[in-house]
Amino acid sequence: MITTLIFLGTLFGGMAIGLSIAIALVLSAIAMMWQLDFFNTQLLAQNLMAGFDSFPLLAVPFFILAGELMNAGGLSQRIIDMARSFVGHIPGGLGYVTVFAAILLASMSGSAIADTAALSTILLPMMRQQNYPDTFSTGLLASGGIIAPVIPPSLPFIIYGVTTNTSISKLFISGVFPGLMMGAALLLAWRWMARNSGLPAMPRASAAERARSIADGTWAIFMPVIILGGIRFGIFTPTEAAVVAAVYALFVATVVYRQMRWADCYRVLISSSKTTAIVMFLCGAATAAAYMITLADLPNQLADLFGPVMDHQILFMVLMVLFLILVGTAMDLTPTILIFAPVCLPLAVKAGVDPIYFGFIFVLTGCLGLITPPVGTVLNVVAGVGKVPMETVVKGVNPFLGVYLALLALFILFPELVIVPARWLY
Repeated sequence: MITTLIFLGTLFGGMAIGLSIAIALVLSAIAMMWQLDFFNTQLLAQNLMAGFDSFPLLAVPFFILAGELMNAGGLSQRIIDMARSFVGHIPGGLGYVTVFAAILLASMSGSAIADTAALSTILLPMMRQQNYPDTFSTGLLASGGIIAPVIPPSLPFIIYGVTTNTSISKLFISGVFPGLMMGAALLLAWRWMARNSGLPAMPRASAAERARSIADGTWAIFMPVIILGGIRFGIFTPTEAAVVAAVYALFVATVVYRQMRWADCYRVLISSSKTTAIVMFLCGAATAAAYMITLADLPNQLADLFGPVMDHQILFMVLMVLFLILVGTAMDLTPTILIFAPVCLPLAVKAGVDPIYFGFIFVLTGCLGLITPPVGTVLNVVAGVGKVPMETVVKGVNPFLGVYLALLALFILFPELVIVPARWLY
């Protein structure tokens, strides 16, 4: 218990004084080394390097690059234009466009921040032009953005799989059906809000305009087909799929759509490299901390605390979700996975919970932390792009957060909603 307090105290204490999470993780590993009388700088460096040196983690920089190329090369814009041509004429139609575009973009990038930024940049000015209330618009955009980490290809699933030695392909497949359910839940919530708010509709697109939007967006739509089809039929691994996605996005952006010049590649590479460096440093720091966590036998100490509920799977999952929701209010999704997944998964296995199902619930719960204050990374993205107060975004996201919590409760009560479709698809 003392080691646990030292680990958490150093981690959250470092974050409280303004240190980055990666630095706080390294310091927590050092603190545990001192407490266990096991201090060794060479061992610390080796574990830091081990966190970077992973073949599956190569998927992260390539999917990040693919997302940047999508936004710079016009793929995201064409996805949104296609959705608008089909549902934009319905009262509150831009809300439906947001949800459909969020699902389609999620199947290409896997990053909540990238998808939210793209959706907000393009759709928020259009919603304001149509006199949509900022609370409605920003709340829906933020809520739609967090579908990205659930529908494959998902960067959080990749990081979770590498961190816990869980099949990334199976994690990907587990998110397909629940991710679509998230989109359906948002559509129902938006329909209820739009019906009672008298939101305007856009002019109905002609058949020619719809045909043109489909023809223009076909290249963009084909990207998730290549990724998911290739993984599902064993043509390539998730890591190789990331390379294929990046090359395909570059080809479409520069050769087909010709919206991105070769000179623009430098800016895209710099942006994706910065994001990759942050994620990889976090992975290395978390690996060093995870080594000391294992050495200190913290999972078994936590198992003693959860002992009374280990024989009750639903109660165990409820307590685990409440814990992760609490963590998510103070910590971003990636560090939550890196710090707590290696500790929580052994407990779930002891409780008899399917590891793929637990991985899905872990990531989904962490996604809700992206739209809960005070941290709420996705909330900050929408507030920054839209230049609106954080309070406005928080107020707007609350109804959709309630829908997501109800859906999460459904997944806990009926695990078959996740497990059965995943086994069928895989």
